Formats: sequence, C-alpha cells, structure tokens
Amino acid sequence: MESNGRPNQKRRTRKDLLQAAARLLKQGRKPSLEEIAEEALVSRATAYRYFPNVETLLLEAPLDVAIPDAEELFHGSSAGDAVSRVDRVDDAFHRMILENEGPLRLFLANSLMTRANGATGDLPARQNRRTPLIEAALAPSRKEFRPASLETLTNALALIVGTEAMIVFKDVLQLDDAEARKVKRWAIRALIEAAKKPKS
Repeated sequence: MESNGRPNQKRRTRKDLLQAAARLLKQGRKPSLEEIAEEALVSRATAYRYFPNVETLLLEAPLDVAIPDAEELFHGSSAGDAVSRVDRVDDAFHRMILENEGPLRLFLANSLMTRANGATGDLPARQNRRTPLIEAALAPSRKEFRPASLETLTNALALIVGTEAMIVFKDVLQLDDAEARKVKRWAIRALIEAAKKPKS
C-alpha cells in the first residue's frame, strides 16, 4: 500500500500518525516516534518516511485536532447558502489560528524547510484540512456550479482559508483581525458568485 504511490492512501497514513500522536499526547506524556508508529499500526520505517523526527510530528498533532471535521462543523445546521457555509469554515480556521498562532508559525516554517530540503519527495508535506471542509460547505449548492468551476472554486477558496492567508494579512498587509475577516468575507462571496452558472 505504501509503495504504489496512491495519494489518498498516503494522506490517510499521515492522518493516522497524527491521530495516534494526539491520542498519546492526551495521556500526558511525550511519546517516541516508535510508540506513535505502533499506535498507528504502521512500521517504524513508514513513520520516519512521513515525519523525519518526533518533534515535527508532535508539533503538528495538536493542530490537527483543533480543526473540527465537516460533520461536527455543520451538525444541526440547515443547508444554508454557499457563502454562509464557507464563512463558517473560515470562522473555524480563524479561531483556531488565533488560538495557535505561535505553533502554526513554527509548523509552517518547518514544512517549508522540509520541502526546501527535498526531504518529502512524493509524500504529502502537510495534512490538507481545509479542502474537505470547503467541499462539505459547497456540497448542498453543487448544482449551482459546473463541475470544472466547482473544482476551481474549491481550490481558489483554499487560498483564502488557512494559515497562509493569516501570514499575508498580518505580516504583509498589516491588517488587524477584523479587517482581515472583512476582506476574506468579501473574497469568499466574490469567488462563489464568479463561479456560479450563468442564469438562463
């Protein structure tokens, strides 16, 4: 399974390691990479392929559980329009970023260095948490978009939601949180409206 290059399997393996690390961290101790591999039911060699050291894994694991999954995020809510649902996704990421800015910056720096050093090869350098939530947000409105436009929209919204957007707003544009949220809401609405099928 690990050698056939299937991207979904690689993402699942990486996610399994992150979840295993989070479970062990909740026990109040710092596990080794070998212990995490055993908990995730993968070999030690596999764990080292995804994470070169335990510090890298332990830095990301708490962040992985800070983002709700789609079922949790949209539980009990009516379908709603695409804009309000994507805004909900962005709100969840925005809160998580505010609460974890320091670790997120360290994690981002680490992933950039890992990629710059070519250490990951064809393995995912990071866990994609935003796309599944964006897809879930847009799901009730799928018929409003052509399939190709929906895919492009999903990818475009991934530029607005997440840590990288925070870096641009805070470090490059020097906007405060309220200003950043205003710009993101405008961008989310503009992208969604631009992607919709023309009205007949």
